[in-house]
Amino acid sequence: MSLTTRVKVKIRCRLCGEKFVLRGKKEKDKIETGFRQCICSNEHDFEIETES
Repeated sequence: MSLTTRVKVKIRCRLCGEKFVLRGKKEKDKIETGFRQCICSNEHDFEIETES
């Protein structure tokens, strides 16, 4: 049985400054939100914060 917890994830694009607030599932050390890219097509350069 795997233990998953829901966490609030704040993502800010370092290229255009767009902000996203999502809920994700945390399993061990990995967080999955389903977020893939910013509206400016950035896929890699983000500032990411998590809250329990």
